[in-house]
Amino acid sequence: MQEIIALVNEMSPYLLLGFLLAGLMHSFIPNRYYKAYLGGNSFRSVLYATLFGIPLPLCSCGVIPTAMSLRKEGASKGATTAFLIATPQTGVDSIIATYSLMGLPFALVRPIAALCTALFGGSIANIFSKKEIEAPIQNIEEQSHKEEKQNFIQKIVSALRYGFVDMMQDIGRWLVLGLIIAGLITVFVPESFFASFAHNSLLSMLIVLLFAIPMYLCATGSIPIAVALMLKGLSPGTALVLLMAGPAANMASILVINKVLGKRNLIIYLFSIISGAMIFGL
Repeated sequence: MQEIIALVNEMSPYLLLGFLLAGLMHSFIPNRYYKAYLGGNSFRSVLYATLFGIPLPLCSCGVIPTAMSLRKEGASKGATTAFLIATPQTGVDSIIATYSLMGLPFALVRPIAALCTALFGGSIANIFSKKEIEAPIQNIEEQSHKEEKQNFIQKIVSALRYGFVDMMQDIGRWLVLGLIIAGLITVFVPESFFASFAHNSLLSMLIVLLFAIPMYLCATGSIPIAVALMLKGLSPGTALVLLMAGPAANMASILVINKVLGKRNLIIYLFSIISGAMIFGL
């Protein structure tokens, strides 16, 4: 129990950062910009969401409130899916850490893999969402004009209320449940379990996928785990699968995406991560 609490405490700063970022984006960036650049079922919205997400230092838990906020502000399902896939896989901090511990090839392939999988997943999500009706632009513009009239202090208060009250009420229950499940899996699946499949690359990739997706792994924290497993005989491709799939998803994100975006988008999200990780790993 203490180990699970310690793991949740480890996730907490990233979650709080995600809720804070969601609030600040809600208060300081007018809604019309989300609708203009991330709205609509176009490839451009997916591309912008992906490029916006790749450098952000948000883990697979911290990205959830930020992505759900983007959706509420007017981003398309495809753009939201792309952001959810790209952001936790990498970031400026994890790219630098990957280079220092694993070398230039891994440091280059991680953002490239994040870019490709996010563009693929976001584009598929937009294709299936074309018949859905988005929120009226007029309502978003009216809300945007109202927010622009607030002074700086009012915007800060609004950001905190939105991030730590409204967003937590929307996704808090599913987030907590997912965190507990992810924590249990992370605690009870030892690193040595993966190393036992080191001599069969394809099987080891599938095993890593099976356990890494529901677990909690941040993009930077997964690096020393991947290095340790490679030293035990795990192939570089399987290590890359761990670096991609582990940070990209966990039970918390799976439950929240299913609740907010629907089962179809959850399937697209998971399929993009799994297929992308396997292709780049091979």
